[in-house]
Amino acid sequence: MKRTFLILILLLSVTILRSQNNANTRIPVIGEKAPSFTVQSTDGKINFPKDFGRSWKVLFSHPADFTPVCTSEILEVAYMQEEFEKLNTRFLVLSVDSLETHKDWKLAMEGLNYKGRGPVTIKIPLAADRNLAVSKQYGMIHDASSNKKTVRGVFIIDPENVIQTILYYPMTVGRNIDEIKRTLVALQTVANNSISTPANWQQGNDVLLHIKPSAEELRKPNNGINEVAWFLIFKKI
Repeated sequence: MKRTFLILILLLSVTILRSQNNANTRIPVIGEKAPSFTVQSTDGKINFPKDFGRSWKVLFSHPADFTPVCTSEILEVAYMQEEFEKLNTRFLVLSVDSLETHKDWKLAMEGLNYKGRGPVTIKIPLAADRNLAVSKQYGMIHDASSNKKTVRGVFIIDPENVIQTILYYPMTVGRNIDEIKRTLVALQTVANNSISTPANWQQGNDVLLHIKPSAEELRKPNNGINEVAWFLIFKKI
């Protein structure tokens, strides 16, 4: 009887630990408020997302500093900083390395002649998450990851601090920064119009209508509407 009781206690403890671990690594979903946190970064202390105000926000996670894939991604974003600023978008890069390592890495990257484009000033803050608190809060530590490194997570968050897009890449595959920009433009276009965007949509392309226009609107000349089917209607905006 005593042995059975001890086994039950052990099983209960394992269940609780697993539950706590799952709770700590839950991935926030689209439509939820972005979990808030405070971190030290190369730009000082940051309260995220509060300190980023009414901007769109992109939260990046990285497996480690001074790795080739991570370096290429940071530099690609750095060369496109002005383009993202025009989209009212700010980035925060997070990894589990120390703040001092972040500073050394940033300094080293700024001195590189990447793809012949010359040195660039990196305005993006690099945040330290040594205790994995934020990485777990955003579900960036996956079972397949080794040595407690984060996968390449991307969270796009709107000015209301609501998560709008989630992307995950393995540690070995670099992100497409142009695609992240395209997604931002699409999200902002959708936010300003009652429409959707089709596959492979680029800025300036026709968009999709949610409902069929009225007969009166369809009769208007130069209405920009292309009705492929009753369930697939494009329009120029």
